[in-house]
Amino acid sequence: MAEFIVAIELGSTKISGIAGKKNLDGSITVLAVVEEDSTSCIRKGVVYNVDKTVQCLSNIMQKLKNILKTNINHVYVGVGGQSILSVKNVITKELPADTIVSQDMINELMDSNRSMPYTDQEILDSATQEYKVDAQYQLDPVGIQSNHLEGNFLNILWAKSFYRNLNKCFDQAGIAIAEMYLAPLAMADSVLTEAEKRAGCVLVDLGSGTTTVSVYYKNILRHLAVIPLGGDNITKDIASFQMEETVAEQMKLKYASAYTPNNEIDNTLMLPIDQDRKIESRKFIDIVEGRVEEIIENAWFQVPNEYADKLLGGIILTGAGSNMKNIDIAFRNHTHIDKIRIAKFVTQTINTTSEEINRHNSDMNTLLGLLAKGDMNCAGPEITNDLFSAGDPVAPAAGNPDPHTTPRPFSEVAGSGVVRTEAEKLKAEEELRKKKEAEEEAARIEQEKREAEEEARRKENSFWHKLFKKAKDFGDQMLKEEE
Repeated sequence: MAEFIVAIELGSTKISGIAGKKNLDGSITVLAVVEEDSTSCIRKGVVYNVDKTVQCLSNIMQKLKNILKTNINHVYVGVGGQSILSVKNVITKELPADTIVSQDMINELMDSNRSMPYTDQEILDSATQEYKVDAQYQLDPVGIQSNHLEGNFLNILWAKSFYRNLNKCFDQAGIAIAEMYLAPLAMADSVLTEAEKRAGCVLVDLGSGTTTVSVYYKNILRHLAVIPLGGDNITKDIASFQMEETVAEQMKLKYASAYTPNNEIDNTLMLPIDQDRKIESRKFIDIVEGRVEEIIENAWFQVPNEYADKLLGGIILTGAGSNMKNIDIAFRNHTHIDKIRIAKFVTQTINTTSEEINRHNSDMNTLLGLLAKGDMNCAGPEITNDLFSAGDPVAPAAGNPDPHTTPRPFSEVAGSGVVRTEAEKLKAEEELRKKKEAEEEAARIEQEKREAEEEARRKENSFWHKLFKKAKDFGDQMLKEEE
């Protein structure tokens, strides 16, 4: 039976699918890469047309099956796009004197945090920042004596409508999900070094529709935000010179620079739009640099002040926008951070014949990061034309068993970038409801037992009960004397 991993990324310009297998030496061999145009169904990284997205996903799956000659049981999926943001939350628990903190207490804090309600927002993941044990901060408080326990969490939220639309697309396309990951975190694990995460760094993913900012310090995600600005905004600004966006995109790729020194600008130079029209080079430079500056300022604004002076790992740029000429200089000028690196490729060793991957131009970093996260075989039965073969070339993926037959505890996936699917979430909520009902029933029975015991004690201590008992004892004594 074939063995491979399949990952799907839903981007603003294209939906990409990739299949590959992990080798014993830690490298990854890519077996297939396919894509579908998503401009008519995905905007700013989120689904806005469910039907067209379902069709694109079905096409992606069919293309992969045709190349692999194998059915696909389930896939890994990346979640990203507009409206993703992080919010800090604190959960406290008062403990009896000299209580030893246990793992169950930590899990209870984590469960309480993940159950926090947010209006119109869904908690995708929760990264533990630290715990406060009395007056001391600890990363692992288990085993420490404490009277007051406090958990500090970073909750990553997404609009509920976006979350439901994404799940609906895969359900309607009949695609089972092996695991859903936060795309920015999956990519960060593949492009950042441990030293950068530990020392403090900012990862800026310059996409076509959005720019994603992730802040790390001491190996912990400290902030995550997605701003609705990207390379498409630069293209639209160029198109304002009365040209089609396809022409504007070509001009951006050919002439745009994020920074051009004033003494290098030729005021007489004209850039051709088409055979009949041209645009002044200075005007072109001004409009490109103006939008780039806006994107950089908005990205840098996302960095919390408490970490702005602790970025020893610097700024790491990735995504299609990081290919723009002098983008590192532009970031250096506006942020005054000297240490800037452009992550052109993932840290894993990738074996492939795909020209798109071998360009090493940051475009495939998120997709490869999702592929690297996979650890379950996604291959189904081999596709064959033999009518008597067990393999079914048209069997829908939805008919395959869900890899997560039981809901995983929050503590098992917290801070790892794993996003629960809607089915998993509903299943977990149902189990939590049943557990709560069982606890309430047990508490009710215990309360009734205590009340019965209390009633019995009251009866024993009542005046009439004592009088009746004395009378009974006196009668028993008289009978004994008569005998």
